[in-house]
Amino acid sequence: MRVLVVEDERLLADSVAEGLRRFSMAVDVCYDGEQALERVGVHGYDVVVLDRDLPKVHGDAVCAAVVEAGGEARVLMLTAAADVTDRVAGLGLGADDYLTKPFAFAELVARVQALSRRARPALPPVLERDGVVLDLPRHQAARDGRFLLLSPKEFAVLEVLMRAEGAVVSAEDLLEKAWDEHADPFTNAVRVAVMTLRRKLGDPPVIETVPGAGYRFGTP
Repeated sequence: MRVLVVEDERLLADSVAEGLRRFSMAVDVCYDGEQALERVGVHGYDVVVLDRDLPKVHGDAVCAAVVEAGGEARVLMLTAAADVTDRVAGLGLGADDYLTKPFAFAELVARVQALSRRARPALPPVLERDGVVLDLPRHQAARDGRFLLLSPKEFAVLEVLMRAEGAVVSAEDLLEKAWDEHADPFTNAVRVAVMTLRRKLGDPPVIETVPGAGYRFGTP
């Protein structure tokens, strides 16, 4: 899942981003509304965690721009204002969810995960196919009852491939969904991640390389 965190309190923004990355999310960070508008115009995000009170461009304007773009991104708006009228106003702008500061990080993660499932055709929080079980809320993976010790990036790649439901996923799409904006598009990171993921999944192979196209999950 690709997430954009927009928060002008840099320590909080970086802390939230680092925490989300531990759940295998690809996270970009920006500290004002102007940067946020640039990012959403370039990348396809699943969820935007958006502080309402932003410098340069207000969070309300950023929220409106995300909604008007008509993409799959869902907006989780953050604010220090706990008044009901403020929450109603934020939701009226098109935000999908609302969380007041201070917040528990576990709740933030749960809300982001829930919103990501709404950013595409509805899928269950636990994905199962060919003996592989991917439990997204618990961040656990297993095959045929055997627990898989996956790195955050391997978990993210497996999630993208399983969500595709048998469709081919290009290396470019994997890079977009499982890595952040600092990833080098010319690196072999995708190939290496898929190779180590295959080894951990074991036999029979469930990730197929489609020459010139990408990768597909599932046994023939």
